[in-house]
Order: sequence, then C-alpha cells, then structure tokens
Amino acid sequence: MIRLPTQFDDVWIMRPTIYGDERGYFYESYQQKFIEEQVGKINFVLEFQSYSNHNVVRGLHYQTNPFAQSKLVKVIQGKVMDIIVDIRKSSPNFGKHLAIELSDETHDSIFIPKGYAHGFIVLSDYAIMNYKLDNIYSPQHYTGINMLDAKLNVSFIHEHPIISQKDAALPLLDDAQLF
Repeated sequence: MIRLPTQFDDVWIMRPTIYGDERGYFYESYQQKFIEEQVGKINFVLEFQSYSNHNVVRGLHYQTNPFAQSKLVKVIQGKVMDIIVDIRKSSPNFGKHLAIELSDETHDSIFIPKGYAHGFIVLSDYAIMNYKLDNIYSPQHYTGINMLDAKLNVSFIHEHPIISQKDAALPLLDDAQLF
C-alpha cells in the first residue's frame, strides 16, 4: 500500500498493491497499522455500504462534535466523483472542495478526517460504496451542506441530478453548522 497526497494535507488516498494473473486479482484492502502510521491511533467502529444509480448525488454529509467522524471511503463497484469540502472555519482551505474519481478499477480508498463534509456523484451505471467510520451514527449530530450551493462551485453535477429531498434541503455553506 502507498499513500498518495491530495491538495488537502490531511486528506489522502490509499492505493493498494494489486496482484493479478489469469485467475483474477488479490489485494490488501485495509490495514490498521498502515492507517495509524499515517494518522495516529484510530478505531473504526462502524461500516456502511450504499448502492446508487447513475447521476445520483449524495451529500455533502458529516456529523458535528462530539460525534464527528473520520471516514475511509472506497468504491466496491462502479465509478464516482468523490467530493470533499473543508468545513473548518479556521482552515486556510475553508469552503474549498476536492474532487477525486474513485472506481473499482483502481481500488483506491480515500481517508477523510473530521472537519470535512463528504459526498459523491455517480458516473457509472451504478456504484456500490463502502465507508468505515470512527464514531457511531448520531441522528442529532448528522447534518450536511447542499452540494448544489453555487459557492462550492462543484462542476461535476450533470444537468439532471438525482438528489433526495433530504439532501436537497440541506443548508448552504453560509448557513450550515460548521467546525
């Protein structure tokens, strides 16, 4: 496994070494020691999987303190444009977004620490996503930012995105509860 940097110092990509032959492939998709060498002690306590169709937009989601969550996200099948927004008011990158294509071809995972909102746009016919989280789900602390906020300038959304009513009702960045 190797760590690949992104434009945000604390958001990074984990790229596995893939061993393939005529039978198929094999790779190590997760290693606690490797993650902790990058970020320090972390304990993933929750894992989710989602299935989404083409043009579905999910997010931008996060939980507020004391239930903020770091995430390790990957695509099991399909291809997405993964979107991460820095929502730490004291950060020089506050309000900026990072867009990274994740797919079942590269098998990359992305580490997203607390203080970032996360979402994605499905580029393939469908996508199955996997999320490891280091804090429990708390409905009272679960919130987000509307990905259609013009201030975010997320330009990967197609003409007819499929967005849940809940995500469409998320506040704009200026009105969101932030870190």
